[in-house]
Amino acid sequence: MKRLIIVCEGETEQEFCKDVLQDHFLKKDIQIAYPTIKKTYGGIAKWNTLKKQIENHLKQEKDAYVTTLIDFYALPSDYPNYSKDNIDIIEQGMGADVSPLLSHRFVPYIQRHEFECFMFCSMDVLKRNFKPEEANFAELENIAHTFATNIEDINNSPETAPSKRLLQCINGYNKVVYGACLAYEIGLNKIREKCPRFDNWIDRLEQISKSAK
Repeated sequence: MKRLIIVCEGETEQEFCKDVLQDHFLKKDIQIAYPTIKKTYGGIAKWNTLKKQIENHLKQEKDAYVTTLIDFYALPSDYPNYSKDNIDIIEQGMGADVSPLLSHRFVPYIQRHEFECFMFCSMDVLKRNFKPEEANFAELENIAHTFATNIEDINNSPETAPSKRLLQCINGYNKVVYGACLAYEIGLNKIREKCPRFDNWIDRLEQISKSAK
């Protein structure tokens, strides 16, 4: 069985790995671990801090693969090849900046734009979990319809990021309380269907089970 370490931005992503991704990858003969970024107590870190943790994991577990689950929203500008609108070249820079002796086991990934975009993948799940007096379902449905072809395109300005929209539309919304639970109920298949960039990441990680020992 292969070993995969997913370095998570915070508790919400960590719970998502535990509740949603763990069983999926076990079926693919991949065992996962999901530590949060050290020294931040949840939240994104500057690149040198994250890079050090990535390389430490790769050095300590010489057969393990490492990936990241971090948001593009509020990503520090010190990340390699930093760009305000091209996540792919940032990921390429991250891969190139990790030691060449280790980088073949590193799969950099940045979620566009936030983990919270997953919540817009199913209005049915939102309606089952919140009462009409708690949520503006009309606006939530309008947002989901506007970005129906790719939920990940819900943009990342301070006012219109997915998390900000949820806070505006759902009274008392808390990502740590609701995020992973709602994602579990929505289901991995639905999220992959609505979020092509995320789907591609899962595809790439599934290939680990086929890599040479």
